[in-house]
Amino acid sequence: MSKVEDFLSVQEEQEIITAIRKAERSTSGEIRIHIETHTDIDHFDRTLEVFHLLKMDNTRLQNGVLIYVAVDDKAFVIYGDEGINKVVPPYFWDTTRDVIRNHFSQGNFKQGLIEGVLQAGRELEKHFPWDVDTHEDELPNEISRG
Repeated sequence: MSKVEDFLSVQEEQEIITAIRKAERSTSGEIRIHIETHTDIDHFDRTLEVFHLLKMDNTRLQNGVLIYVAVDDKAFVIYGDEGINKVVPPYFWDTTRDVIRNHFSQGNFKQGLIEGVLQAGRELEKHFPWDVDTHEDELPNEISRG
């Protein structure tokens, strides 16, 4: 088995998907996670590629968020679409990054992703609250793999 397959169990993935659904109940933001073993290019550049491959740039309010993880590289990136970046303050993602980093540094990958997703949802809710009249889940909640 590759490192990507070992990174999370099926049960852990389901717990993370549940966290994504919970986070998205309070915001119109769309949160996705992508996990792959390694990339030969800059992690931020790879995150942008994956963001576009997953069609996350097609949300109505341009408020998709991708948490990208390169397992062997021990790296992750949080990327928010331009609709988010137009309205949030600088360093908006720092609290989410810190939550994930703290858990990852202790080897708690599942909990890092769960807490990161929930934190991202709380942050997004401030600028993109959930609207019962217009909200629809525009993107799948499943974890994608590279």
